[in-house]
Amino acid sequence: MFGKDFQRKYALSDQGVATVKKGTFWTIVVNLAVMMGMGILYMLMMQFMDTLVDGAPLPSILLFSLAVLVFVALSFITHLQQYKTTYGLVFDEVKTVRVGLAERLRKLPLSFFGKRDLADLTETIMSDVNRMEHVWSHVLGYLYGSYISTAVIAVMLFAMDWRLALACLWGVPVAFLLLFGSRRLSERGAQRTKAAALEVSDGIQEALENIREIRATNQEQRYLTKLNDKIDAHERTMIKGELVTGLFVNGASVIMRLGVATTILVGANLILSGQIEFMTLFLFLLVITRIYAPFDQSLIMIAEVFLSQVSADRLMGIYDTPIAEGASTFEPAGHDIVFKDVGFAYDNEQVLRGVNFTAKEGEVTALVGPSGSGKSTCARLAARLWDATEGTIEVGGVDIASVDPEVLLGDYSMVFQDVTLFDDTVMANIRLGKQGASDEEVLAAAAAANCDEFVSKLPQGYDTPIGENGAKLSGGERQRISIARALLKNAPIVLLDEATASLDVENETKVQGALSRLLVGKTVLVIAHRMRTVEAADKIVVLSGGKVVEEGAPAELLEKEGGVFARMRQLQLASAQWSV
Repeated sequence: MFGKDFQRKYALSDQGVATVKKGTFWTIVVNLAVMMGMGILYMLMMQFMDTLVDGAPLPSILLFSLAVLVFVALSFITHLQQYKTTYGLVFDEVKTVRVGLAERLRKLPLSFFGKRDLADLTETIMSDVNRMEHVWSHVLGYLYGSYISTAVIAVMLFAMDWRLALACLWGVPVAFLLLFGSRRLSERGAQRTKAAALEVSDGIQEALENIREIRATNQEQRYLTKLNDKIDAHERTMIKGELVTGLFVNGASVIMRLGVATTILVGANLILSGQIEFMTLFLFLLVITRIYAPFDQSLIMIAEVFLSQVSADRLMGIYDTPIAEGASTFEPAGHDIVFKDVGFAYDNEQVLRGVNFTAKEGEVTALVGPSGSGKSTCARLAARLWDATEGTIEVGGVDIASVDPEVLLGDYSMVFQDVTLFDDTVMANIRLGKQGASDEEVLAAAAAANCDEFVSKLPQGYDTPIGENGAKLSGGERQRISIARALLKNAPIVLLDEATASLDVENETKVQGALSRLLVGKTVLVIAHRMRTVEAADKIVVLSGGKVVEEGAPAELLEKEGGVFARMRQLQLASAQWSV
């Protein structure tokens, strides 16, 4: 019952399965203990009936009081254990799952994140886990415990009188069949509701991320109208889904409750025919008052389980995605980066085809080409942020696909066009390049990246908080902090993807000078559109249509008649003469 399929179905950890087992056990004990209370009441009524009919002495008040005290104590202990196992322990499971998801996301290749937007992942980590937390704590232990305890009680009832047992319990399987028959309908409704919720999250995120552009183009009302429409659609979908589920749950409950009427009818007929005594019917009526209570909850819980499958599938979708893994050691013979017949496809679209080139240690290799030619893809493949779908990439003779990405990246410093900073101080953001670096090391890297100029104008200098993703800084200032972070790391391989794109000409010249001094002896892979940025490179690799079309020193490629690089250089020189 609680095997691997169960674990996967409800997206549980190993500890979570153990917790559900404990919750199920104590739910069974609680339900049987409550039936013990029904037994005490039945025995008391039997004593009173004997007194009324046969003149037997009244039951001992002391004995009855003792039985009640034992029942109350037992009920308290069992309910307390049930609470601890079905609620208390589950909060540890929520922590385990969220930490596990974070660990999994940390190890997934970047190609995964290209297919899932931020709102979708946030919805999975927060909303989907919250929904599953309610299932883990309020549903599973109670539901499976009710199944087993009711089965035990049903066997006892059939042993006492199969006719009354059948009259009492016939509605239970019919009710569950009705509910299970609605499963597909409920799951489709849950999928539509989840899709509508994601639309709302996407709409809110889009509006917040583009608030400047929205205001600048006077599009506030249009965006608010779109967002309101998405919220209304989500509300309609949710109401419709809950209405459908509610109809089936209440219908099943009504059918199950018909068992009370059939029990009375069958019991009365059996008493009139002299086949059973009144107290037998009384016992069944006592049992009915309790046996239907767990099933009333179970019907609602089963409906919730159906709805939770969408969330569980989304969680398992993350766990099912293959992680980027490999050896825990990386000992290359040097740091030459060698592409051998490398191909890469993204969403069935071929981005790179048969790419071959070598970026030698101690040299600056520049990747150039028109937009969409595959330059940034090559840089990401070189650091194993993505995995090549064809061919191999070697660093110092080691296939990087065989090395754990976290170990591999210890030898890389990277500065990409899209800078990511944290809501912390300038000093702390630069120190991310090398944890434990001294203030002197941080300041030296900052000076080399030409950060002193703008940091000196900040109210608290390097101790100034810069806001979320550096919101208080300009694009060029953010770029320089990112460059300082890479310089501080001082790794043997440096990847620069449009690293100076946000700098003005003066600052670009200063940063290039700093890079030229500090990157001596390293393997440097540069991506840039500005020709003046790459003309000082030792080697240029020209990409077009996902293939290497030219390769050589800048001077050689400029002299090549009809060459792609020479043409790009001419076009950029011509555009520099353009004026308004």
